[in-house]
Amino acid sequence: MTGASDLRFLPSADGDLSYLDTGSGDLVVLLHSGYADHRVWDAQIPALAAHHRVIAPDTRGHGFSANATEPFRWADDLAGLLRHLGAGPAVLVGLSMGGVIATDTVLEHPGLVRAVVTCGAATGDFRYTDPWHQEVRAETDRALAAGDIEAWLEAFLRVVPGPHRSADDIDPAIPRRLREMALHTISKHTPDEKDLLVPVTGSWARVQEIGVPLLTVNGALEPAGLHAAAERLAGAVPDGRTVTVDGTGHYPNMERPELFNRILLDFLGSL
Repeated sequence: MTGASDLRFLPSADGDLSYLDTGSGDLVVLLHSGYADHRVWDAQIPALAAHHRVIAPDTRGHGFSANATEPFRWADDLAGLLRHLGAGPAVLVGLSMGGVIATDTVLEHPGLVRAVVTCGAATGDFRYTDPWHQEVRAETDRALAAGDIEAWLEAFLRVVPGPHRSADDIDPAIPRRLREMALHTISKHTPDEKDLLVPVTGSWARVQEIGVPLLTVNGALEPAGLHAAAERLAGAVPDGRTVTVDGTGHYPNMERPELFNRILLDFLGSL
């Protein structure tokens, strides 16, 4: 597993941003899910780094990166890192929140992106409307407002098995690892902290601008609405493709890492 000692830091105008940089070859950037950090990709980094240069940043306010003290955009932070490193164009692989960062970046900084893979995501305009996700969101919001971190973690981790399974149906190491990452990230923030993220809006209307290959990968046990959004995204892109990973939910890269790695490597080999 990777850790703080493996990280490098990019000085930015609003604090240092941490990232892992390993391997050599064509560039792949791994973008983690919300409240997690680069370690969510521990099973992918060595498999990819055998033949590619892999950069796995911690998004601002997550992991070992600085919190925001002024307005920022995810895509601009990533573009700044790639330009600082003189790297790219890159294949962006994003999980959940990271998938939104990937689509934001290809729309806002297309010259830095060679291809996109989204997992458990579509664009920033997509919102879960199913009752289960709305219930989970309400639980997490109530817990955060009350400053009850344990209740927040319990609600947050419900997304791991998803609406169709219980926690007993998955490897307990997965929520344990996610809990560690989420606790590290959430401890950096306060309940009354202002959200300084500036979202990229109107992304659904712009997906036809994506002129690079795009692959959506989703667990078969994700809600139907997410699968529909992924199909819509892939269908709007000239070279859009979809893959479903059986028996997995929101974290197929953690539940079936060998299969997920093979899907990624096959896609990279096709570029």
